[in-house]
Amino acid sequence: MYEQEHIKPYHAEGEKKQQVAQMFDHIAPTYDALNHRLSWNIDKGWRKKAIQQLCPFAPQTVLDIATGTGDFAIMAAQMLQPRKLIGADISTGMMKIGEQKVAKIGLSHVISFQKEDCLALSFQENSFDAVTAAFGIRNFQDLDQGLREIHRVLKPGGHVSIVELTQPVAFPMRQLFKLYSHTFLPFYGKLLSKDKRAYEYLTTTIEAFPQGETMLQIFAKAGFAKAQFTRLTFGICTMYLAQKEK
Repeated sequence: MYEQEHIKPYHAEGEKKQQVAQMFDHIAPTYDALNHRLSWNIDKGWRKKAIQQLCPFAPQTVLDIATGTGDFAIMAAQMLQPRKLIGADISTGMMKIGEQKVAKIGLSHVISFQKEDCLALSFQENSFDAVTAAFGIRNFQDLDQGLREIHRVLKPGGHVSIVELTQPVAFPMRQLFKLYSHTFLPFYGKLLSKDKRAYEYLTTTIEAFPQGETMLQIFAKAGFAKAQFTRLTFGICTMYLAQKEK
């Protein structure tokens, strides 16, 4: 097991995935505002870069894993113009907000939402041209199994594009990020969401999550033939692209 798999939002007994669902249901009403404010809106640029990685492949069927309130799904639908895009998440509270946003901008004919356990997806093998995930795989109770499931539902030659929050590796950004994530982030998160544990959990899982070259090895273990990564904004975020063998 990887270190972040042991970390639960509420330290109580019970499976991590159940606590993650509970946490996101609780913070869903304030999630979008907090996400953008805590990253100073830089997260929108990270998502855009991750989708641009897929543009040359013109995927027509896309699965957005851990879709949350659908921001990544909406941007992917607008940029990639697929025939079908499914947003999958364990939190119905988050997806309810996503459905409202999608209906408001008239994309309900393209984007649909589905409650899924990302470690045991209900989709058949070789179902999607591309899979995306923004800031979600860090919450997997079993990272290896989650990536194996992504690999299983991808068509041969299909791609997965992921962005995930990470610890910067170089001085002084590593030290500055640690200060920010241990002081301002949990304080402001608690102020808006009324859930102190949610944003303490965010910090501890970012610090525990494997990244960079280690993640490339994890992708290979899950069966991906090719994988690469790019650090964004001094390493606060890392972008991954991996391909299923043809």
